[in-house]
Amino acid sequence: MKKKVVLIMTSLALLCACSESENISINESLSLNEQTLEQLQLEEVKYESDFIPKNYENQKAIWFTMMDLEKALNGKSMEAFTDDISLVLENIKSMGFNTIYLHVRPYNDAYYKSEMFPPSKAMPESYDPLKIIIEKSHELDLSVHGWINPLRCQTESEVNELDEKYQVKKWQGESDKDFISVFDGRYYLNPAYEQVREYISKGVLELIKNYDIDGVHIDDYFYPTTNEDFDKISFEKSSETDLKKWRTENINLMIKCIYDTIKSYNPDLIFGISPQGNVSIDKNNLYADVEKWCSESGYCDYIAPQLYYGFKNESLPFEDTFDQWSDMVSCDEVNLVTGICMYKIGNEDKWAGSGKSEWIDDENIPSRQIEYVFDKQSSVAIYSYDSLFNKKNEEEKDLIEKLLKEEE
Repeated sequence: MKKKVVLIMTSLALLCACSESENISINESLSLNEQTLEQLQLEEVKYESDFIPKNYENQKAIWFTMMDLEKALNGKSMEAFTDDISLVLENIKSMGFNTIYLHVRPYNDAYYKSEMFPPSKAMPESYDPLKIIIEKSHELDLSVHGWINPLRCQTESEVNELDEKYQVKKWQGESDKDFISVFDGRYYLNPAYEQVREYISKGVLELIKNYDIDGVHIDDYFYPTTNEDFDKISFEKSSETDLKKWRTENINLMIKCIYDTIKSYNPDLIFGISPQGNVSIDKNNLYADVEKWCSESGYCDYIAPQLYYGFKNESLPFEDTFDQWSDMVSCDEVNLVTGICMYKIGNEDKWAGSGKSEWIDDENIPSRQIEYVFDKQSSVAIYSYDSLFNKKNEEEKDLIEKLLKEEE
């Protein structure tokens, strides 16, 4: 093993180092700098690693969802899974991709060996699929980013059945504190609490310490609702009056905490965020400060907005929406990765207004979009493996492959 020496920031707030203290800490001041950067203490810490993350400035990425992973596992033995996933990865590589966003923690559960999170439903007991995928991907020079959903948890009935050792189960019984709250039958973590942000960051740290992943990736599951009842207890305790501003700052604190945890452990690992593509909804409904993340350093290394819109979308035409995001990415340390979907091909886009039939009339929208963003010097990510490697999309897949291979 090659020894690597790094500076680890040991400030409690910065690293969100978890404690078992009974004190409840809520975001009261709305001051991000005070809560994360005040009175930093630097300590030289040694850790051993012979792993150097492999990442590409020009990402050609593909989302490999939990549904893709469940399909690949499907009760298979380690040998059968290894053979099948090796073929999947070879398909990805041969098509011209260089990066995989691998869904490893969708619902506060884990498709890997974890002490913090219960195993996912399709997680085998006898082997570790993440370890196999990473090993086989790196043999093909594919970068692997562990894709997690930091706030979304199990359903009410699923949490009821969890072992008492899991943190979410413990928080379920806290009637005077809303560490977790229910929306539409599912629990979500409340990022207003420092203890929750610590829990999220400890989960990230567990992942990057135990696996040679090249990066961490989160998508667009931030606040699940604008309803004031979701976090009424913590908001009232905060003494703040502007719910939108307060929630936005909570998400910023969470994002900053994840970023700093990753960089403190290994500065070469990268962190990416994939918000949904409508900036107004990001800001006003999800409380995601995407403009800040795009324009200031210290929040992410890349932003991958999901621009799942046709060229004729009445309210969010693809080219205009891409240009909006491109203009927002003004920080030299943040790269733009344009998210493009395949699943709409052949289907009515019911929210597109006058452009609702575009994906039925034109099956080559994704390849045209890829060509457009490559001309604009943007990286690209495609959602998802299943929708791309689908026999009905063979012609479009061939066009995309040609574009990916040309963009070397």
